[in-house]
Amino acid sequence: DTVTTGIVSALNRPVTTQAVTDNNDLDNNINSQQDSDVVVTSAIQTNAAINPGNSGGALVDSSGALVGITSSIASLTSNGSSSGQSGNIGIGFAIPSAQVKSVVEQLIANGTVKHPQLGIRASNGTSGTQLGAQVEDITQGSAAAQAGLQKGDLITAIDGTPVVGSESLVAQVRSHEVGKEVTLSVLRGSETLELKVTLGAAN
Repeated sequence: DTVTTGIVSALNRPVTTQAVTDNNDLDNNINSQQDSDVVVTSAIQTNAAINPGNSGGALVDSSGALVGITSSIASLTSNGSSSGQSGNIGIGFAIPSAQVKSVVEQLIANGTVKHPQLGIRASNGTSGTQLGAQVEDITQGSAAAQAGLQKGDLITAIDGTPVVGSESLVAQVRSHEVGKEVTLSVLRGSETLELKVTLGAAN
């Protein structure tokens, strides 16, 4: 029954949210997290108002084309508040429509969703002024191992989209589908590599 307007201020924004566990609290709060149920999304950032009544609604462009589904807000939590709504700072996030479509199609077909993964543990890393995700550990037999990633490699991009840290890497990997081949831009010492990786499925 209502429409609100705003601008898109960022694409591929890595956003960490807490999965909803309280049926009375329908919106996620990115500043209230528990390690057991944290979700990282490569999100669309907008200043269009997102509130409990319109989360899960459509984010559309000026021609009415669906570009995303609103999902979470940035907020400043107050001490003792568990509502996750205090201190709304006017920044909201939406899940891109392509990712929503993939999830919905899997749910309809199978009742479950498979999420992609590389099979590494990474940390924020740098090489000179270059930001990226540094490979700390590689799971044996994983997609990363099969592609030839090595401990110490600095992943700087996926399919040309910059990776600026470990959270950015997780968000970008999650935006793709299991079985999709992606190209990782990797710094290994002074050498720049382009590695093809077919994404595996998370447990």
